[in-house]
Amino acid sequence: MNRAAGILLSISSLPSKYGIGCFGKSAYAFVDWLKEAGQTYWQILPLGPTSYGDSPYQSFSTFAGNPYFISLEALIEEGVLTLEECDSADFGKKENDINYEKLYNHRYPLLRQAYERSNISQNPDYLKFVQENQWWLSDYALFMAVKDRFEGKPWIDWAEDIRLRYPNALDYYRKELYFDIEFQQYLQFKFYEQWYQLKSYANSKGIQIIGDIPIYVSMDSTDAWAHPELFQLDERNVPLAVAGCPPDGFSATGQLWGNPLYRWDYHKSTGYSWWLSRLWYCFNLYDVVRIDHFRGFDEYYSIPYGAESAVEGHWEKGPGIDLFRCVEQNLGWHEVIAEDLGYMTDSVRQLVKESGFPGMKVLEFAFDSRDSGSASDYLPHNYTENCVAYTGTHDNETIIGWFDSISEEEREMARNYLCDYSTKKKSLHKSFIGLVMRSNAKTCIIPMQDYLGLDNKYRMNKPSSVGCNWRWRVTEKQLSEALKNDILLTTKTFGRFNWS
Repeated sequence: MNRAAGILLSISSLPSKYGIGCFGKSAYAFVDWLKEAGQTYWQILPLGPTSYGDSPYQSFSTFAGNPYFISLEALIEEGVLTLEECDSADFGKKENDINYEKLYNHRYPLLRQAYERSNISQNPDYLKFVQENQWWLSDYALFMAVKDRFEGKPWIDWAEDIRLRYPNALDYYRKELYFDIEFQQYLQFKFYEQWYQLKSYANSKGIQIIGDIPIYVSMDSTDAWAHPELFQLDERNVPLAVAGCPPDGFSATGQLWGNPLYRWDYHKSTGYSWWLSRLWYCFNLYDVVRIDHFRGFDEYYSIPYGAESAVEGHWEKGPGIDLFRCVEQNLGWHEVIAEDLGYMTDSVRQLVKESGFPGMKVLEFAFDSRDSGSASDYLPHNYTENCVAYTGTHDNETIIGWFDSISEEEREMARNYLCDYSTKKKSLHKSFIGLVMRSNAKTCIIPMQDYLGLDNKYRMNKPSSVGCNWRWRVTEKQLSEALKNDILLTTKTFGRFNWS
């Protein structure tokens, strides 16, 4: 077995000069840092353009990339922006925090300037990109241009003719917004040009990229607007039901996500063509694809549209293994991670087993006082080889924050399992990382915050909250030689060093 390790760090969380992590020099430096730390994988969060709340799991398109990640440094080198223009923009003063309001107000004007100076319509590489990606790019660029015309309103609130895609309205806006549409296409061209250069560099250093795709698309997305037949919408393209998850020990009213649900009978009738396109695209973007909320393919939680909470929802059957057999038959075998966390049933376990994909194990779930004994699937001695082990994910507390928040009984359970009663709390993150790394799991992924021993002030996301999430960034100072050497030693100690 080739044991391996990696680090979870969003592109947005990279150090950079201009307010948010991007595909600039710091990203290449981080690849070098990962290689020198003996890592095999760099796991990132979804790359799509984000909507209200700034969540990468609520994107305007399942195919488009986030323009915030375009390197302004690279545009300066191209000569379409100046250093003075970029340096004078106000992106906020905190190097470990993202100010999304300032990004929106100051980065887009710079990108528009770059487009207007680019003479992009004469660039043969751009013309080729537009032609090859027209099957998704045409609708996306129009969607974003119209959204700007309607002052950012969700498409469900647009004028009826364009909301329902009347042919004459489509023709009108394509002519009226020609340069706004071309601007959106330019952004996607630069995004993918820079992304594939970065990915190629990572692969040349032996670093594989684990990408992340949400199971659902956002209601306010090109996908739902341009292809309403794929979703449970009525004749006016208003949702009949939306996604979420039921009440549980963490939330008495469950979670109301609001994503449109798939019309799985329609997808099956087309041979899952949209899913084949989506996954084919992702297999080209990433080396490994993590599919969020994998249990939704077995059963999904359906909540009536307009409900105030998830309490009124119920379970419906999903496509099951049929979808993934179709994917393998048409696209061949690819590396996928099934995010099988949350409420598990025998049928979900069976789906993961039949798929052959590794599931996920999260150490923070192991020490729950409501469960007794050593049978928990999340205790490291029970991990199988075919899984990916984490201390926590982007949705969890940091490992130090988690240890602070659990009960005294649960802290004692964790100490007993570690056989460690004396290590001070500020150093315990290393002990927990060691637990995961010595397990039988073929792959271990550790969030950067846990390697740094940070508390919950630095967690990436707190589900069911808005305004404080997706903001954390690592600083160049934190990516120290000492930390790199610590990670390298841990990785070598547990036989996970990348020899490539």
